[in-house]
Formats: sequence, C-alpha cells, structure tokens
Amino acid sequence: MTAGSREEIRALIVSKLSDVAPEVDFSTVASNMPLREQIDIDSFDFLNFIIRLSEHLKIDIPEADYGELRTLDSIVDYVAIKCSAAAPS
Repeated sequence: MTAGSREEIRALIVSKLSDVAPEVDFSTVASNMPLREQIDIDSFDFLNFIIRLSEHLKIDIPEADYGELRTLDSIVDYVAIKCSAAAPS
C-alpha cells in the first residue's frame, strides 16, 4: 500500500475505528488527545482495530509499537511512515 495523503490515511483510520466503535461521532474526536479514552474502547476493540488496519494496509504493526498509537495524529503518522517504508522504490 502506498502512503496516501494525511487526509486519506486519517479517513481510512476512522473507517476502521468505526468498524469497532460504530456509535462514535468521529468529527468530535480531538486528533491530539488520547484516542481510546475519547471513544471509550477497551483493549480488545483496540486490538481488533489494529488487526483490521494492518490487514487492510498489508503492513505489520507489532505489539511493541502499540504504545505509539495513542492519538489519532500519532496513528496517522505511524501509518504514513509504515506505508512509505513498505512502498516499492
């Protein structure tokens, strides 16, 4: 998967989050605040989100990196870097 624009990456992330938290209005979620607390998802839902994102993008997101995925902005940054690294030169 090639890295799209930050807006495209954010839209994909919100789409995958919506799969596990369909009741959340993501237009009210602050990009720089802890995400799990804002949308009230537990670790199981967060893991399901990570799996869906990883499978969709065909990137590896190791458990050791989960701590980097605290805010919507940090997830966008992480995905952009991972997709850029995975893109063929």
